[in-house]
Amino acid sequence: MADAGCIFCRIIAGEVPAQFVIGDGDVLAFLDARPLFPGHTLVVPREHVVTLPDLAPDRVEPVFATVRRVAAAVVRGLDADGSFVALNNVVSQSVPHLHVHVVPRRRKDGLRGFFWPRTKYADDAEAEAIAARVRAALDPPEG
Repeated sequence: MADAGCIFCRIIAGEVPAQFVIGDGDVLAFLDARPLFPGHTLVVPREHVVTLPDLAPDRVEPVFATVRRVAAAVVRGLDADGSFVALNNVVSQSVPHLHVHVVPRRRKDGLRGFFWPRTKYADDAEAEAIAARVRAALDPPEG
């Protein structure tokens, strides 16, 4: 179901223009209007979902299969050295509609890996305690 206030839903509905890379089906891809580099593409499900945990399990494969196709295409089509693929959930998510960024990369393009400062665990015990908390919060495996 579309959300009338969502810019991506409006793009999908054809109400707002966009440069589509994939313009049909349940998963679409279009150029980011404010790209990090030319070819920066957004892959979105047609259905309005806000975050990855909101995406139905049977929709994950179609979305990420499209991300995979687009990641290969931006490298081949733009003669890039590689690509950067990113997805934000709530924090730093400028549009509340699930979208995966696929950005063509070139060596020495000025983009530095992750965009935030990296840290270290104090020791192995702290790392294990954090891993244990995440494991405890996992949903059971599908199927």
